[in-house]
Amino acid sequence: MELAFPITTSREFKDYAHRIRYHALNMIHRSKGSHVASAFSSAELLAVLYGKILRIDPARPDWPRRDRFILSKGHACAGLYVALAERGFFPRQWLDTYALNGSHLAGHVTHFNVPGVEASTGSLGHGLPIACGMSLAGKYDSSEYRVFVLLGDGECDEGSVWEAAAFAAQHALDNLVVIVDYNRVQSAGNVPDVCELEPFVAKWESFRWQVTEVDGHRVEEIESALSRVPLASGRPSCILAHTVKGKGVSFMEHQAVWHNRSPQGAEFEAALEQIGAPR
Repeated sequence: MELAFPITTSREFKDYAHRIRYHALNMIHRSKGSHVASAFSSAELLAVLYGKILRIDPARPDWPRRDRFILSKGHACAGLYVALAERGFFPRQWLDTYALNGSHLAGHVTHFNVPGVEASTGSLGHGLPIACGMSLAGKYDSSEYRVFVLLGDGECDEGSVWEAAAFAAQHALDNLVVIVDYNRVQSAGNVPDVCELEPFVAKWESFRWQVTEVDGHRVEEIESALSRVPLASGRPSCILAHTVKGKGVSFMEHQAVWHNRSPQGAEFEAALEQIGAPR
């Protein structure tokens, strides 16, 4: 069944997120790649953004007035590619070639020859600085577009994130929205064991950002928060989305090993059974 855009119901948002998980699992299995758990934790966030919030036109990916979205946690790109294909930015058949030799769709997100992708990322800590430049350019041009960035929580160990956060507040970039995929697991282990981020809300607020928190798997909460941006005039917005690494597959949830593990054999079959095929 085809989704109709813009999405208007919670059921449709959930269906979109389901498709993101299902196809991302198959893509990563086929390519013998990794980062399936990172794609799963952000599925609802991408579904709401691409289902309704972002002002975009797949027929005109370079439309000057479009909103910009940057996946700073570029390793989770399988989910983004599914979201873009479902919206019609490129043929769904491209998903079958993900991270294979000769594919348009690299294993870390790339904007080269991929309509709808604004920036190539993968080296963590780069997405927010790029977004700051886009946001400042929009202010100078008196453009109405907004810039959204999805950060990983482990990525917030990077000093460049906080340099950019200070820059954004200094320039009153209220056309800039950060969403943090706060699943508390990063490549080396659990976030509190590697580098504790708490008090996380207070950190962003101390950098003069307006902050709100949501359950990152409840589409109603996500839609409500994103529909209210900017959260405060003259301030950049931060949405801390509390998520579950590997959401949707019981043996992947909260498990750091699935940051890099490839779903193969019996594990893939078990994950596929738990996710289930889209309607």
